[in-house]
Amino acid sequence: MVSPALATVPLREPCHRRAVSHRVFRAMTMRLRKFVGTVALFVLVIAWALIAMALAQLSVIRDNAYLSVAYYVIAGLGWVLPAMPLVSWMGARRDKKH
Repeated sequence: MVSPALATVPLREPCHRRAVSHRVFRAMTMRLRKFVGTVALFVLVIAWALIAMALAQLSVIRDNAYLSVAYYVIAGLGWVLPAMPLVSWMGARRDKKH
């Protein structure tokens, strides 16, 4: 038998929690959105550079000149792909309600 106090406690979080967080996320001002995006871009570039430098020390890449050049081109331009959605989100205007 379940006590009456425990019967009123929900077992799971309500399903609307995700929708509420989505509304708060969309309600960000443009200035705040650009600030958050800028900080995220800094974190992305720093993490990408550290990982790229660590991978560049692998003997397979370090010892082969052609592979080394190809790696640095790919690693140097590769951060753009994950940054593109972030930059487009930063510049997106809020949807106007009709």
